[in-house]
Amino acid sequence: MDEIGFPQEGVSAPKDMAQQDGAYRVLARKYRPQTFEDLVGQEPMVQTLENAFDTGRIAQAWMLTGVRGVGKTTTARILARGLNYEVPGVSDKPTVRLEQEGSHCKAIMEGRHVDVIEMDAASHTGISDIREITDAARYRPATARYKVYIIDEVHMLSNAAFNGLLKTLEEPPEHVKFIFATTEIRKVPVTVLSRCQRFDLRRIEQPKLVGLLRRISDAERIEITDEALTLIARAGEGSARDSLSLLDQAMAHGAGAIQADDVRGMLGLADRARVIDLFEYVMSGNIAGAMDELAAQYTVGADPAVVLTDLADFTHLVTRLKIVPKAGDDVSVTETERVRGHEFAEKLSMRLLSRTWQILLKGVHEVQSAPKPLAAADMVLVRLAYAADLPDPGEALALLRSGGAVPAGGGAPVSQGGGSGGGQQGGGPRAAQSHAQNPALSAPVAAVAGGRPRLEAITGGAAQAAPQPMTYAAPQETPEPTAPAFTLANLRDCAALASEKRDIPMKVAIMRQMRLVKFEPGRIEVQPTEDAPADIVGEFGRKLTEWTGTRWIVSVSRNQGRPTIHEEEEANQEQMLSDARSHPTVAALLGKFPGAKVVDVRVQESEDEDAELADPLLNEALGDDDPDEI
Repeated sequence: MDEIGFPQEGVSAPKDMAQQDGAYRVLARKYRPQTFEDLVGQEPMVQTLENAFDTGRIAQAWMLTGVRGVGKTTTARILARGLNYEVPGVSDKPTVRLEQEGSHCKAIMEGRHVDVIEMDAASHTGISDIREITDAARYRPATARYKVYIIDEVHMLSNAAFNGLLKTLEEPPEHVKFIFATTEIRKVPVTVLSRCQRFDLRRIEQPKLVGLLRRISDAERIEITDEALTLIARAGEGSARDSLSLLDQAMAHGAGAIQADDVRGMLGLADRARVIDLFEYVMSGNIAGAMDELAAQYTVGADPAVVLTDLADFTHLVTRLKIVPKAGDDVSVTETERVRGHEFAEKLSMRLLSRTWQILLKGVHEVQSAPKPLAAADMVLVRLAYAADLPDPGEALALLRSGGAVPAGGGAPVSQGGGSGGGQQGGGPRAAQSHAQNPALSAPVAAVAGGRPRLEAITGGAAQAAPQPMTYAAPQETPEPTAPAFTLANLRDCAALASEKRDIPMKVAIMRQMRLVKFEPGRIEVQPTEDAPADIVGEFGRKLTEWTGTRWIVSVSRNQGRPTIHEEEEANQEQMLSDARSHPTVAALLGKFPGAKVVDVRVQESEDEDAELADPLLNEALGDDDPDEI
């Protein structure tokens, strides 16, 4: 397949690619690179090859891998040209410095040299095709220095073909070189990879891709704005071929000077400023405004899935700005994104951004597979707007403990929207105290009354609707909060406390992995079982101190401890089963039903232990009409 070339400087259509018959030649082929200097974004690979050629350490095979359109096949041809570079009286050895056209260069780059054989593995997958290569490899090249085999999409070869190639690939004749290209490196057997030098061709960075598109558009005398080029480069996702194909399409679509709006309409993109406005609507909980904005973007041609993808990209940008403020200095970030992104980063919590990212990531796939994408995107925005107001489990528990109840609509009863200068909402002193104790609640929130949200703008100030009273649980007479008092007398009490704190792993560890040696107030000595984690004792002490508010020291003892709680319970249960089996009534019942067995014993709380034996059905089963004679 054709790969894209990336000229760096002085871009112009190569003379040998002139349109002799008047047919149009797409940009991806017209500006295909001819030398290593023309490759964009692959400097590490070029440096490695240059050092190898200068020192004479030339490998027998290379594996070029990367995503579509980064120049794998083009690089293979340039590498074959460098291996066979020859200029009479100037150069007669392999080199990466291809300043002038050599004797074999034109034929190699056009794919018609007799000693540079290109094979598409997608259409030549069998062992017979590889057998032709191995048989021909024994003969020396006709005119060039090396006989070079370029196998594109090598992962498409069959297992038999790979196996047939191994021996020749491991010990090829001195005059034979192999160059493989693939987009699916994981499908290539390790036995083949171990015999090759591997080069991972990277995606082209967006600034370099924009520069490449600018040079080509100038060479083509096309008027196009920098913003339009940025949109094309962003849509190309690091692939020069995709980007040049989109530039070709934009040239046909614009029919003259190409503006950013032309590219947006062609690609179904939304204006970045409008995407940020949509993000603000969602983060402030303004569902109606968010749905109207999405509908307006859809009317002018924006794809709902693309809009959600742009929302996810902006969420990622805000998250990066919150962690690394210098991320806004990237040239690919517009001034609007930089300024407003910093504002959002200061006001939104990391928990909210993470939750937004997860919902959008799932929502994009839902919209792409939905029969009505716009309706699916609306529902994703509704989910986002309500999620912006939802406290996480820890916050909800803190609110409930502080006396406030989470409203029925899902909003958290907090005091303000999070930004500096944010206006106060209703909620009383308990909600304000909860907000002060939980900085994570500084995200924009909505108080819900009657199932409809009352929203406060993310930037602070007055709410968009008239304030309404918050909904709380019925007030209760509670004493002043005091430090909780826990009385722990043994490990069973500790296990009960862990259960109350909903720490099930620690409860299981206490019951099954600790043998008690000594128990005193504030100090416990245990002997861990063999399967206990190494840090379980220290973790037990830390959690006891945290739960009780009193310092507890838990240490490991070398003395033999008592059986674990679980072992004691099992022994007690086994004893109860044994006693039950030996009971005369149970023994008589087991005798009446061959194969029956006692599997469990439950202690009845009734004062009359023999009341159950008076059941007529039991008497009938035992074959006796008088229960007193049993």
